Amino acid sequence: MTGQSRIEIQTTGHRDMRDLTAAVAGAVRASGVTTGTAHVFVVGSTAAVGAIEMEPGLSRDLPDLLDRLVPPSRSYGHEQAWHDGNGHSHLQATWLGPSITVPVQGGEPMLGTWQQVFLLECDVRPRTRTVVVTVTGD
Repeated sequence: MTGQSRIEIQTTGHRDMRDLTAAVAGAVRASGVTTGTAHVFVVGSTAAVGAIEMEPGLSRDLPDLLDRLVPPSRSYGHEQAWHDGNGHSHLQATWLGPSITVPVQGGEPMLGTWQQVFLLECDVRPRTRTVVVTVTGD
C-alpha cells in the first residue's frame, strides 16, 4: 500500500524552522499504512528537512551553526554567476539534505519523545514550500 500527501508551508525566509511532525503524522494516518516508512521530501534546492528536538534553543542553534559553517559570502561560485545573495542557502540546504525517512509503526511515525520532523528555510527570502510525504508499507 502507498499513499502520498503534499504539505504547503509559507516561510518567512532564512533560518525559519517549522515543525512538520503533526502534518507528517496526518499523512501517515491518511495513507492507511500501519507498518512501513514515511519519506518526507522538500521540493527546492534552498530548504532542508530533518529530525531534531523542536525547542527554542535548538531552533536557534541549528541555523546559527549553519551560518558559522557556511556563512553568506560573495565568493561562492553561485554568487559570482547569479548575484542573488543565496549561494550559502544552496550549500546549507545541501549539507542537511532535502529528505528524511521515518519508520511507521502502528499507523504512526515512529519518533522519539523529543524528536520532531522539521523544515528549515535556508533561502534569503520568504518562500512557499511544498513538502511531499510518501508512505509505503502494509
